[in-house]
Amino acid sequence: MSTGRISLERRGHALVIGIDRVAKRNAFDLAMWDGLSRAYGELERDPELRVGVLFAHGDHFTGGIDLPQWAPVFATGKFALPEGGLDPFGLTSRVGKPLICAVQGICLTIGIELLLATDIRIAARSARFAQIEIKRGIFPVGGATLRFPREVGWGNAMRWLLTGDEFDAAEAHRIGLVQEVTEHGEQLARALEIADVVSAQAPLAVHATLASARDALPHSEADAHARLMPALAPLLASDDMKEGLRAFLERRPGVFRGR
Repeated sequence: MSTGRISLERRGHALVIGIDRVAKRNAFDLAMWDGLSRAYGELERDPELRVGVLFAHGDHFTGGIDLPQWAPVFATGKFALPEGGLDPFGLTSRVGKPLICAVQGICLTIGIELLLATDIRIAARSARFAQIEIKRGIFPVGGATLRFPREVGWGNAMRWLLTGDEFDAAEAHRIGLVQEVTEHGEQLARALEIADVVSAQAPLAVHATLASARDALPHSEADAHARLMPALAPLLASDDMKEGLRAFLERRPGVFRGR
């Protein structure tokens, strides 16, 4: 199985960060997690960089996590970060510069949580979103339960979090998950255009604006984050989680019994 990588390109004052495991629909493995964490650290530390642009190579943003690799991580109860890296979910550490995200095709689970950790989001019309952990007997622990309701409203978030159903780019735009929708293949170009505008502004003012806006967010998010992994532990040991994994491998709906 191919190992994923994170591509980096400097474009003026922007760091263009690419998710690259095209042969596996960009299924997120641990190498990609470390690479993205380091990329965010580089963006934060380099004074010449003013904005980051996150995108994905190929036809899809990500099909979600590579579950066999991530199971041991979940068992530890924490997401480890490499030296010099920052949390790609922005929960334990966060880039102090604006992040713009461009998505296309399939965007599942970790894809939505990475999206929610950015500041401006562009989607191609081809984008298809779903937070499907609930179909596997677990729940999102990368920030979706904390940020989705805040970003799109309680009812809009629960409609998708509690069902695991798929929704399209038009729905993502309607509820405010993404700010613009483009034709397929134009999403990155549009994100780069916005990055150029942001980069042209006074860097200190941009930083202060972002910091002020983030200071206004509910500080209870930190407390809620601290409870995510402890809440996941009993689900990982449940019969329902085992059934969810079997259902995934057998490509069928799960039959859950609440134990």
